[in-house]
Amino acid sequence: MMSKVLKLNNGRELPVVGLGTYKSGPGEVKKAIKDAIDAGYRHFDCAWFYGNEAEVGIGLRAKIDEGKVKRQDLFITSKLWNNFHAKDQVVPMLKETLNNLKLDYVDLYLIHWPFGFKETASLWPVGKGAAAYSDVDYLETWQGMEECVNLGLAKSIGISNFNAEQIERLLKNCKIKPVCNQVEVNPNLNQKKLIEFCKQRDIVVVGYCPLAAISLGISVIPKSVTKSRIIENIDIDFTLDPEDVAYLDSCNKNQRVCPLAEFKNHKYYSFNTEY
Repeated sequence: MMSKVLKLNNGRELPVVGLGTYKSGPGEVKKAIKDAIDAGYRHFDCAWFYGNEAEVGIGLRAKIDEGKVKRQDLFITSKLWNNFHAKDQVVPMLKETLNNLKLDYVDLYLIHWPFGFKETASLWPVGKGAAAYSDVDYLETWQGMEECVNLGLAKSIGISNFNAEQIERLLKNCKIKPVCNQVEVNPNLNQKKLIEFCKQRDIVVVGYCPLAAISLGISVIPKSVTKSRIIENIDIDFTLDPEDVAYLDSCNKNQRVCPLAEFKNHKYYSFNTEY
């Protein structure tokens, strides 16, 4: 039977399957959270950018209040958005997230992308080019992330959408090591080289847009608001046959669902390298 948790490099445990909340609309995400907790989920992936953290918090609080779960049973992830990469903005943005979720801490806080936008830019400044880009180094951002741990606002910190070169640079300049790298993983983009790179450095990979990615020994966060699919996605009491894994490997085309190519000229854009 496949393990249902992964051990992080700080000793904490991450449930292998979590519920993603991206593009879960108003009125949908609260019910999805409640259905997921009833189905056995304890890992929930959120982000300030998704705009639905308050409703996620309502769903979580409802299940805590009815005694279905305790806060310490849950693993809640959120992410710092690109407009707030300056060191002195990190803690205030996490506090805003905590206020939205009505929680005292998150279990995991991530830098959503390694590249930043100016605070005055729109949240998705397509077509604005360099005029909207911030040149804040993600190493500075990481110092703010470390402060979140020091203040007890985040139990663990990590990164998302970082490439191998960026991870190596971060590891050489951090006081607290990232516990995970959340990236796109699916048959068209199996990320085997990046997964192995992270594994060698004791960094867990969490896959978004996943399909059968759990066979790679990573955590996955499939998104659904449909109760039947929510239940199906956590039913992992099986393993794939070697020939099935080989077939999935053959599907790899290194094609991304989320390339964010409109920002490829940013100095910290992460998809200009092999992995």
